[in-house]
Amino acid sequence: MKGYLDKVAYLQTWGCQMNVHDTEKIAGVLRGEGYLFTDKPEEAALIILNTCSIREKAEHKFMSRLGYFRRLKRKRPGLLIAVAGCIAQQEGERFLIDNQYVDFTFGPQNIVRLPELILKDMRKAAVDDNPALAETDLPAIRNDDTRAWVNIMYGCNNFCSYCVVPHTRGRERSRPVDSIVGEIKTLAALCCKEITLLGQNVNSYKDPSTRASFAELLEHVNAIEDIERVRFVTSHPKDLSQELICAIRDLPKVCEHIHLPLQSGSSKILSMMNRKYSYEDYRQKINLLREHIPGISITTDIIAGFPGETEQDHEDTLSALREIGFDGAFAFKYSRRPYTAAKEMDGQLDEQIKSERLKTILELQDDITDKINRRLKGQTIEILVEGVSASDPNHWTGRTRTNKIVNFTPEKSLEKGMLITVDITNSFRHSLQGRPQG
Repeated sequence: MKGYLDKVAYLQTWGCQMNVHDTEKIAGVLRGEGYLFTDKPEEAALIILNTCSIREKAEHKFMSRLGYFRRLKRKRPGLLIAVAGCIAQQEGERFLIDNQYVDFTFGPQNIVRLPELILKDMRKAAVDDNPALAETDLPAIRNDDTRAWVNIMYGCNNFCSYCVVPHTRGRERSRPVDSIVGEIKTLAALCCKEITLLGQNVNSYKDPSTRASFAELLEHVNAIEDIERVRFVTSHPKDLSQELICAIRDLPKVCEHIHLPLQSGSSKILSMMNRKYSYEDYRQKINLLREHIPGISITTDIIAGFPGETEQDHEDTLSALREIGFDGAFAFKYSRRPYTAAKEMDGQLDEQIKSERLKTILELQDDITDKINRRLKGQTIEILVEGVSASDPNHWTGRTRTNKIVNFTPEKSLEKGMLITVDITNSFRHSLQGRPQG
């Protein structure tokens, strides 16, 4: 026996929610072609690696993993290996030249071409621009029937000086409101309770025909029966409007949480990043959010060690973390990426300096998050039940509207997707512990 079936696929993903959802679409397209799936690459006839190039570390992890599949293909020459996602788009035909054992590559805009790529007996990089992307509804296999991601737009027009996304995902293209609402209604009929709307910058969403804004889209989604909660990522601070803030405040299904990447507390560095706002601008929008939505949870992104960042710029970032008091932050060392303006900037910092600054940022944010979470002890909070905890089968887990994880021991029969209230009995840096009422 050869040990594998002709139509069994193995999929692996690196990167953000957008990449994870792209893999769900890749799986949906493959299922339409009759494929089954395995979590053991040794059993697969087709391996697809969906990649991320936002940081050098993610790229290195992928290349290390790719080496294993090269050895696997030496044993089984008939194995098809495909590389998808941002690295595929970034490198184009060059990736196939440098990695002869990879059969084909395709970028995020060309998932729809997967059946053609599998069948063609040729090595090809499908990285063409696809203007019809926003009009194309692809099937998806979602791993969670309670919570789902839904793309509302693709690409990015911002060209932040450190970011490769406009080069890997193309220009902004918004999906029509009717198409988005139709997809979410289908998910609601399948018992999905929570929707997260996805885009590189959801705040700049515009319906291609009616020019409806993101706030207006939220009104339509809020009206969909059986959906309990609505979230969205990611928001660009420069486009955060009063209209959107009021929508978060007034629409009952839209959760009181926003991820608003700051990146640096130094206005000088923000200008060099081409972020198109100053720290003062950002701070004013935080004040407006908290004025209209008391108790809103705000999380952010921070880049440590951007080219030209002085010790004072770093201190400005630490000061911003203390002043704003984020519920959480994703912080990373600056990474030089192809095609970006920052790659060629003077003042590239030593890795040790970047590591030390990152460590200081993470330690400070951990303390801030810990203090914020401790304030929740003794409160009664509604959570959406997500199921058995991945780390402890004796506990279940749920999520608050403010996007905090709550672990608890169920005291009665529960099902995923239920809304229950819990008393918060303890707090930790990255989760809460609760006791269900009743």
